[in-house]
Amino acid sequence: MTRPRGARGQASVELLATLPLLLAVALVCAQLLAVGYSSVLAGNAAEAAALALAGGGDPHAAGRAALPGWSRARARMAVSGGDVRVELRPPALLRELAKRLEVSATASVEAP
Repeated sequence: MTRPRGARGQASVELLATLPLLLAVALVCAQLLAVGYSSVLAGNAAEAAALALAGGGDPHAAGRAALPGWSRARARMAVSGGDVRVELRPPALLRELAKRLEVSATASVEAP
């Protein structure tokens, strides 16, 4: 089959045209994964802090110990009675997005 002379390289041009879109989709997917992972980390930290509170230990230390190193500086923890709330800012590539994103988790126990 003979191709028309003007259609040579058409697939290459189309691939180059879609690369920015593919990159944007990959970045959005990576950001969604980071938010989801941060949500899981916040939940684990809240649960660890609540268990420490129920056992008479230091909930702040237990919650911070449940977080990986990179997330400790991004986390805030509040303890009120038997409720523990952990707020965590997930990593983001864009500074404006990083300021707006935050996940939180709560855990409750009967106050000792």
